Amino acid sequence: MACVTRESPTPRSKAGADIYLRFLQLTQAIRGLPSLPPLDPLEERILAWVARATRAGERLSVRDMMAKEELGAPATIHGRLKSMREKGWIALADTEDARRKQVELTEDALRHFAHLSRALVKAAKGT
Repeated sequence: MACVTRESPTPRSKAGADIYLRFLQLTQAIRGLPSLPPLDPLEERILAWVARATRAGERLSVRDMMAKEELGAPATIHGRLKSMREKGWIALADTEDARRKQVELTEDALRHFAHLSRALVKAAKGT
């Protein structure tokens, strides 16, 4: 039977892990604040997708989202978009084509990302 030895974490890896663990602790506190209802894992992936597109200045329609095979079946994505809209995370805006709706983050969702950003900075500073 082979003996497995584990290397001791380096001070640098300990510091990096500590920052991340502080961040997780701070995000747990944020999630406890009364704000938006929680998202399931697929909704969180969709939210991240919408947030990245928003940051890049891209427009995403409901149809664009439903075409993302990596997010699942179109009916599943459509159901999650509806749920996220009801929870207040996203809004659907009109476009030039009345048949197409653009998926946008709500002000509450943007505020949530701002809270996460502050938590990340606070964790990195060690405060």
